[in-house]
Amino acid sequence: MTTVTRKAKVTTVGDYIAACPRAVQPILRKLRTTVRKALPQATECISYGIPAYKVHGGAMYFAAFKQHVGVFPPVRGTPALMKAVAPYAGPKGNLRFPLAEPIPFALIARIARQNAKDNRHRVAQRAATK
Repeated sequence: MTTVTRKAKVTTVGDYIAACPRAVQPILRKLRTTVRKALPQATECISYGIPAYKVHGGAMYFAAFKQHVGVFPPVRGTPALMKAVAPYAGPKGNLRFPLAEPIPFALIARIARQNAKDNRHRVAQRAATK
């Protein structure tokens, strides 16, 4: 698994997308729009050199690779969500959406919302124990 080659260090999600090959840019733009709609309260940034959306911690990251788009962190959630993401799970639980297949943007939005919900719950639990 190799990431798509980028020439310069990027500082914005727009720069990241622009630095990727033209063929993958429309997918990344739609992925960005999907996550921003699913998480309107999220802070968009570059973290670990890739696009990140933070809601009480990292809720969603994505990266372009030669054959797929990766979505991070590993998904946790309801049995229905876990079943839906199973075909895309990589060896460490991160998701791989092949570029040669239609990208399931609605599923990615569900994942983003679940990750943000999990983050909010974790923060609330920490606050309750103090």
